[in-house]
Amino acid sequence: MLNFIVVLQSGATGGKLGEIVLSADWFAKIIFLLLLFFSVVSWGIITYKLKNFKKVQKESKSFLSVYTSKRGLSQVYPNVSAYHTTPLCRLFLEGYKKMTDFSELDSALVRTGNPQVALTTEAIEDIKSTLLRVTNEETEKLEKGVAFLATTANVSPFLGLLGTVWGVMISFQDIGIRGSASLAVVAPGIATALIATIFGLAAAIPAVVSYNYCNRRIRNFVVMQENFASQLISDVRREFLL
Repeated sequence: MLNFIVVLQSGATGGKLGEIVLSADWFAKIIFLLLLFFSVVSWGIITYKLKNFKKVQKESKSFLSVYTSKRGLSQVYPNVSAYHTTPLCRLFLEGYKKMTDFSELDSALVRTGNPQVALTTEAIEDIKSTLLRVTNEETEKLEKGVAFLATTANVSPFLGLLGTVWGVMISFQDIGIRGSASLAVVAPGIATALIATIFGLAAAIPAVVSYNYCNRRIRNFVVMQENFASQLISDVRREFLL
C-alpha cells in the first residue's frame, strides 16, 4: 500500500500519476484496482505477520526459560497458562493432558495438576502422536495468510503486464483513429502501460520478499517445536516411564 501512495504522489509526463490513473479507461482502472487490492491486503498480512512472529519468538523464549527452571513437569504446568501465543505452550499442555489420561494412580492428584503417572511404552508413542498433530496444527496457524503473499507475487506482474499490453494497444488504436503518431496521440496509452508495470512491480516485490522471509521464520518455528517435542518426550520418559 505504501508503494502505491508514493507512486501516486510522484510526477509524470503530462501530469501526476494520480491524474493519469483517473483518466484511464475502465479496463485499465479495473487492473489498477486489482493491483491496489493485492497490495493493500499483502501489506496487512505483512504487518500482522511481523508483529505475530515477534510475539511468538518472545513468548517462546520466556516459556523455555520457565520450562527449564522447573525440576519436574508437574511444576511447569501451573506456570505456563499465560503463554497463549507460542506453540510450545500448547505442545506442553496437550502432551501433559495426554500424559494424565494414562494415570494409573490417584486421579485426585491428576485433577490438581500434580499427576503421579506411570506410563508404558505404548503410552509414550501415543503422546508422540499427539505432539506431532499439535505441531502440524500450530504450523498451519503460522502459515495462515502467507499463501496470499505467494499469490500476489505471482499474479501482480502478470496483471501489470496485461495493463502494459492494454496501454500499448490503446496507443496503436489512437494512431489508427487520428492518423498520427505524435507524442500527444500515443502518450495516454503509453503512460497507462508504464503505470501498470510500476503498479504490478510495486505489489509483487514486497510480497516476494515477505513470502521468503515468512517461510524462513516458519521453518525456524517448526524446528523449535520439533526440538521441544523431543525434549518433552525425553523428560516424560525420564520421570514417568515404567
